[in-house]
Amino acid sequence: MHVQEWLETIPAIAVYVLVGVVIGLESLGIPLPGEIVLVSSALLASQHGDINPYVLGACATAGAIIGDSIGYAIGRKGGRPLLAWLGKKFPKHFSDANIGLAERSFQKWGMWAVFFGRFIALLRIFAGPLAGVLHMPYWKFLIANVFGGILWAGGTTAVIYSVGIVAEAWLKRFSWLGLVLAVLIGVASMLIIKNRAKKAAAEQAEAREPAPVAVAD
Repeated sequence: MHVQEWLETIPAIAVYVLVGVVIGLESLGIPLPGEIVLVSSALLASQHGDINPYVLGACATAGAIIGDSIGYAIGRKGGRPLLAWLGKKFPKHFSDANIGLAERSFQKWGMWAVFFGRFIALLRIFAGPLAGVLHMPYWKFLIANVFGGILWAGGTTAVIYSVGIVAEAWLKRFSWLGLVLAVLIGVASMLIIKNRAKKAAAEQAEAREPAPVAVAD
């Protein structure tokens, strides 16, 4: 059953709670399809008056901000052993290569990595815990977290709701084209992420190798 079809079978209050909880857990560091649930719910809101888009957007935003904040606290307390534990639980997402890529992004961009990480699936689950592990000042994290959460969750809800009817009609008429396009984008994104992750892991490995010691004659 499609996500949207399943959402139609539950009351509006359950949709609000589900969106907030799923996005919160994803932001906390648990790999869940938060974006899929949010988009499906916003599209459903555009077709059924029972779901209020403002309440939906507020729940999504609250889940994103609260989840990221909890993830930050856990990461700050658990440190790098937490990343190792997550790697065992979710090896596909918390691999050494992915952690290396995310860590480099944080070291290079700082709080901007938290802000823009909202819009990238891989960084979205890393943002909170990794910011805590790296001891990013909480006030910087909070600013990026709040504005990123509002723009991503609230913005996604508003955009999908606004174009919901048009998008639904387009997808029904050109479902095969949408499927092909989605597959191509997904494959391209996966290849790019894997390539960057391997490059980051290789650079980290080179950086950890001890420098050769000169031997006197």
